[in-house]
Amino acid sequence: MSLTATGTAEQVPHTRMPLPDSDPEDALIDEACRDLRLPAFRERFVELAATARREQSSYKQFLLDLLQVERADRDMRRQQRLVRSARFPRAKRLEDFDLAKNPNVTPEVIGDLKSPSWVREGRPLVLIGDSGTGKSHLLIGVGTAIAEAGMSVRYTTTSALVNELAEADAARRLSSVIARYSKVDLLCLDEFGYLNLDKKGARLLFQIFTEREECRATAVATNSPFAEWDKIFADPRLCAAIADRITFRCTLIQTGTDSYRYQATEADRRAKTAR
Repeated sequence: MSLTATGTAEQVPHTRMPLPDSDPEDALIDEACRDLRLPAFRERFVELAATARREQSSYKQFLLDLLQVERADRDMRRQQRLVRSARFPRAKRLEDFDLAKNPNVTPEVIGDLKSPSWVREGRPLVLIGDSGTGKSHLLIGVGTAIAEAGMSVRYTTTSALVNELAEADAARRLSSVIARYSKVDLLCLDEFGYLNLDKKGARLLFQIFTEREECRATAVATNSPFAEWDKIFADPRLCAAIADRITFRCTLIQTGTDSYRYQATEADRRAKTAR
């Protein structure tokens, strides 16, 4: 990470310069940085001091450079921590989504999803499409972008969430689990509708949506169109209530029916046949 002419930090590979053996001040600065938990400051102060000396920078500019390096490093580590805590099953980014293979998803859509404004407003996101059309890629990519914007994110599948809630209910700690999920800025709920839910499972899931309604954002990926949601839930009234909470002020993205995986398999098959 280095500083540009405008004073902003950019990430570039660098290695820590060794401390001069003959300079006791460097050793004391190194020790103080370790005690104060300033890892980037500690790693870069020898290098930046040499640059400041060479460029005849002022003391204030040298101090500013050090502080900006430390702040940029903390921002980067916080982003990494938020992405890890989201518990994504694999790494996916919105920038890697193949727009050419899915005309239903446009660059404008990608840009809107990367912005944290819809999350701050507590608006839902619904991704509907057949298997292999990129729903999970978008869901994980959105979650990653929002986490990197500094907001808390949690990814889970619908079945895993319902099982967790059922176990918490049996252990008489349901309220604490629901409270934990209610505080997350963005809940990414994958595989919604893949499995039918009994009345208890639907009721538990309903509590999550109720706690998050209009104050926390929820993103749902499903292969079932709205008209078929009554098949997911054993209780029609709960189905209507959940659908109402998911769709109110939601952003709806339909990823279509053409499977990427099938297209890739067919392309490989044709390539092997042509050889």
